[in-house]
Amino acid sequence: MSLLQRSAVDPSRTPGAGGPDAPASRRRRVEPWVLWLPALAVVLLLSMSWAVTLGAADLSVREVWSVIGERLGLGGVLGDSGVTTLRAGIVWELRLPRVLTAAAVGAGLALSGAVMQALTRNPLADPFLLGLSSGASTGAVLVLLLGLSVVLPLAAFVGALAALAATLLLARSLGEITPSRTVLAGLAVSSFAGAVTSMLVFWNADGDSFREVLNWMLGSLAGADWTAVVISWATLLVVGLPVVLHGRVLDAFAFGDSAAASLGIDVGRTRWLLLAGTALLTGAMVSVSGAIGFVGLVLPNAVRLVVGSRHRRLLPLTVLAGAIFMVWVDTVARTLFDPREVPVGIITVLVGAPVFVLVLLRHRGRA
Repeated sequence: MSLLQRSAVDPSRTPGAGGPDAPASRRRRVEPWVLWLPALAVVLLLSMSWAVTLGAADLSVREVWSVIGERLGLGGVLGDSGVTTLRAGIVWELRLPRVLTAAAVGAGLALSGAVMQALTRNPLADPFLLGLSSGASTGAVLVLLLGLSVVLPLAAFVGALAALAATLLLARSLGEITPSRTVLAGLAVSSFAGAVTSMLVFWNADGDSFREVLNWMLGSLAGADWTAVVISWATLLVVGLPVVLHGRVLDAFAFGDSAAASLGIDVGRTRWLLLAGTALLTGAMVSVSGAIGFVGLVLPNAVRLVVGSRHRRLLPLTVLAGAIFMVWVDTVARTLFDPREVPVGIITVLVGAPVFVLVLLRHRGRA
């Protein structure tokens, strides 16, 4: 068998094709973005561990993991440091649920922003711009004022889904759904939902209820408990993971609906499914954290400047970056002015805006 015939059967044997006989410089290399995944995962784990130690009562990372091991029934596998009942309660009942919720909220909001930017082909799209967060806020504030906080997650999701439907229907009524029309429709729906929320607060909130609603509207994770952890992480895994796996589909949308359809994608059905998933993600995250802005806008754009626009790499890295960002933002919010706590929604803007500017300046040539 000639060399040409052997090459047709086994392309890796062709000189220069990346096989054993190929020069090392031509062999297939691991893409740099793949190495970012485990690196960011380690950073997230370290950030969460350290964040739990920070607060009025100083704790060590060893104590934190000792408490986690004992509560999970691992005994002394993770170390037995003889943590007191009080300090164990601080870890398990107060700080750990809050840190876990912050990570899920950051990941969910960042992922929602990345998906919306892909579907609308607009880098300025995010859950707030398209009215989802405002709709979720309206639903949540309504049940808070009615004293029905037990159904707050459901109300937030219904509000987000209603706002999304209103945005797309309004954009459709203007003609073909285009990115610019979708954004303009989202701004109109967001403004209307914000006005309704403000009217509800103005007429019905007073005293403690007013402070509760105001704190929620500015964004806060102060009340995060294990129920919030279950809601946020279950939604992130059940809804967010399938969305992350649609990276190649979102790449097709970058070239327009016609190009996506030519590749065999059911454009209408896929768009609605992804937007509904985004609405569910946003509603679930807003229900446990309040209205936190800027995350869905900044994190996807910042990650895009570093690793490019391919969604197969962009989505998982955005999820991890969003989780890390929110963990540290919430830690700053609860510790910077201790014993007073700053609403986390304020910190996301104060911290996120300068970071985003620095990323833009660092990669201005590539941008």
